[in-house]
Parts: sequence; C-alpha cells; structure tokens
Amino acid sequence: MTIDEMRRELQRRLKKERFAHSIGVANTAVKLAKKFGVDETKAYIAGLLHDCARQFENNELPAEAEKRGIKIGEVENSMPLLLHSYIGAKMIVEIYGVDDSEISQAIYRHTVGARNMTPLDKIIYFADMIEPNRNYPGVDKLRELAETSNNLDEIILTALDESIIFVVQKKSLVHPDTIDARNFLILHKK
Repeated sequence: MTIDEMRRELQRRLKKERFAHSIGVANTAVKLAKKFGVDETKAYIAGLLHDCARQFENNELPAEAEKRGIKIGEVENSMPLLLHSYIGAKMIVEIYGVDDSEISQAIYRHTVGARNMTPLDKIIYFADMIEPNRNYPGVDKLRELAETSNNLDEIILTALDESIIFVVQKKSLVHPDTIDARNFLILHKK
C-alpha cells in the first residue's frame, strides 16, 4: 500500500478527530526525525498509523487483543485503552501491509514507553504528546523543549516525568513499562 492509500484507508476507519490527530502525529514525527537523524518515511508511517486500532471502542479491545494472541496484563485489563498500541502494531501488517519491525515496535511502545527505546520509538511517543491538536496543561512546555533541546533522551525523560505526574495526580495506575523506560534512561544517561 502506498502512503496515500494508507492515509485514505485510515481516514475511512477512524473518527474525524482521531484521523486529524494521526496526521498531526505523523507531521510532528517527521519534524523530530529531521532534527534527530531518524528515517523520516518510517517516522511518518509510524506516526500516521500509531492509533490505527482506535477504530475499536475500548470495550472491543480485549477481544481484538485475544484474537491476535496479545497477552492482557493486569494493568491493561483494568485500562483496556492501553491495548490499542499493541493491537495497532499487528494491524499495520494485517490492513496496511507495513511489515517493518521498527515501525511496529514504535507503535507498540507509543502509549506507555519501554526500556531501551530506539530513537524512532522515542519520536513517536513524543510526537503523540505534542502534536498541534493536543491541548492540555504543560503541552506548551513540552513543545518548547522539542524546539530548544538537542538531546532526545532529555526530551523523553521530561515527557515520561510529565506523563507519570499526570497519571499519579489522576490517582490512576502507572504502567510498569513507563517506570522501566524512565529508569532505563536515568541509568544509561549520556
């Protein structure tokens, strides 16, 4: 499938606002990829398709995960929305014909992060947080960091901190992968 065909198929499957978000993430990912020397085409495709599984309602996600042999952990069981990233990593092959392990991994990790994230993983995680359609307290600080910092790890560490603080303030569960991602960055700081 060409990128134009992927875009049309995604637009057909997602709600208007979710599609606009996906385009925003794709374009933001390309800007970050240029800045940090990452493959811009992979960044665009991963950004475009990162939320492809959001075509399903939250209550449908566990069945979709099971269909694809995806393990549902305790946190995901409590918060099924998290499953969309794991399902999306499989759907890019099933529906969009994208058989690229780097893109798949970036989509898989875009919601909660992971230890030892690749530069593409970090770009998709961060682009999802700062794309132009996002509007939440602190987003401008993160956007400014994207402009001023030349250290991708510093950017992601700040993003992880902000994410953890947000989730804790909501008295919600913090995914262990998010903690692992943060700890890994601190332990391997350059």
